[in-house]
Amino acid sequence: MVASCVSIGRGDSPRHATSIASAEKDPFIKTRDGMNVLGLVAFSLALGGVIAKMGEKGRPLADFFNAFNDATMRLVGIVMWYSPIGICFLIAKKVLEMDDLETMFSQLGLYMATVLSGLAIHGFVVLPLIYFVLTRKNPFMFMYNMLQAMLTAFGTSSSSVTLPVALQCLEERNNIDPRVSRFIMPIGATVNMHGTALYEAAAAIFIAQSKGVSDRLGVGDYIIISITATLAAIGAAGIPQAGLLTLVMVLTAVGLEPDVSLIITVDWFLDRFRTMINVWGDCIGAGIVQHLSKKELAEDSARRATSHQNGRVNNGYSEVESERL
Repeated sequence: MVASCVSIGRGDSPRHATSIASAEKDPFIKTRDGMNVLGLVAFSLALGGVIAKMGEKGRPLADFFNAFNDATMRLVGIVMWYSPIGICFLIAKKVLEMDDLETMFSQLGLYMATVLSGLAIHGFVVLPLIYFVLTRKNPFMFMYNMLQAMLTAFGTSSSSVTLPVALQCLEERNNIDPRVSRFIMPIGATVNMHGTALYEAAAAIFIAQSKGVSDRLGVGDYIIISITATLAAIGAAGIPQAGLLTLVMVLTAVGLEPDVSLIITVDWFLDRFRTMINVWGDCIGAGIVQHLSKKELAEDSARRATSHQNGRVNNGYSEVESERL
């Protein structure tokens, strides 16, 4: 685990290995400097599952990690107070290093167009298509009823802040059962960050291209970027520009320098769109679960009504017995 924090191991077939001795000089497993983020994430998931199954025996270790997380978040809060000053200097340094400002700004423009196009295809084609196939309902009418929540997400750049508005739109305008919406939406606001995952994958590739090292990335590296971006997005907080923090993990996973100063200048704008897609995806999930769970919801409602009626009858008997006594 300690080694994963400082080096990355990867398989590489020996070239021109004519004997065992030559193969030993050019080993199959090679390491390079950096953090093995994917390995750490996999280990953390496994350890968390084991701690959860241990019950009370694992409580001290769980409390330790919770306290460590709280302390880390407080440190991050302190750093955030000084971050505007540091960001200004990072941007100024990056601008001074540019040989051709026109080319760099055109690259940023193409990067923004790529991210926005991907989010648009995902949000207005893929998600509505999934909703239509599974529910046979008009997804765009569903979207129209969620317009207030999506605009709130665009304005605040926070899934957590948008949660109350999204719940109101789902329950009052789309007639989603509160038992579904109040279960799905809080979970979705925490782990369902598919807009952020799409953005982080595109951002990592753009940073590699801007630094002229994209030719070093192979098929395996692109797969690692996809997997790491998905896992990192799950752990991203529902606050503005949280994707920048997890983007560092994605860059480190493929051995790229974790330098995000170039895209900070446009991230505030793209963050609004990816948050809107995150919230829209959560709402689509709630609508699909509502449709697929109609029978179970009806049975639960009938069971609750019967239980409530029996309770009233028992209370009536109790009142009669009390009067007799």
